[in-house]
Amino acid sequence: MTEDILLVERNDGVATVTLNRPSSLNALTRELRARIADTFRALDADGSTRVVILTGAGRAFCAGIDLRELGSGEASVGAPRDPDFDPTAAMAAFRGPIIGAINGAAVTGGFELALGCDLLIAGTTARFADTHGRVGVHPAWGLSQRLSRLVGIGRAKEMSLTGNFVDAVTAERWGLVNRVVADEELLPVCRRLAADMLSLEPDMLVSYKRVIDDGYALSFGDAMKLEAEVASAYNAAVSPEAVEARRRAVLDRGRQQAG
Repeated sequence: MTEDILLVERNDGVATVTLNRPSSLNALTRELRARIADTFRALDADGSTRVVILTGAGRAFCAGIDLRELGSGEASVGAPRDPDFDPTAAMAAFRGPIIGAINGAAVTGGFELALGCDLLIAGTTARFADTHGRVGVHPAWGLSQRLSRLVGIGRAKEMSLTGNFVDAVTAERWGLVNRVVADEELLPVCRRLAADMLSLEPDMLVSYKRVIDDGYALSFGDAMKLEAEVASAYNAAVSPEAVEARRRAVLDRGRQQAG
């Protein structure tokens, strides 16, 4: 029996999505790209999944597009933003946070998958590389624009114009990943972060992520106007009683975290 190429585990509002082609370092065939896109659309539609953890099986997160498939002529690069085979578009449309649990290498298309997450936690063996220039195929899922906004244009050019790997420690220093943890702690740390996210008011988790993302694409002045507009509309519907109840909950949580 053939093992499924994409595994989905749901647990109390969190879905762990695992690329499952470990013998091929989770390289992205057309079938796997379509499955990832379909899965994120389904998770967004089901209403019960509020946070997703994306990771890879085995010793790599994702080695990128399956070049053997491309080289064989069985599949073409295709239209850059074909929604049926563009997992990052479906990830961007998912309303909740996506935590990337980066185990091992995230290369080219796999790097783009990682950049499609809202935050990245890296295991100590994580490595990142943009080898589009070596393969001779332009990125089409946002890498050429997202990377420079995360790490600065000089570091982005160093990665993309050399194809060299960046290790987990350097990635953290550059601001590419949120933190580096021991490989065996990778999923437990991500699950704890997901649980923290689920402790927010459900509507706020979605609304706050949206205003951060929407504002990031604007100039600072326009982004400030957007925040004011969203806050005015949203906060007007919050009752004093709700604020007081949430204030008490925040205080209680702070005391618990302080020990």
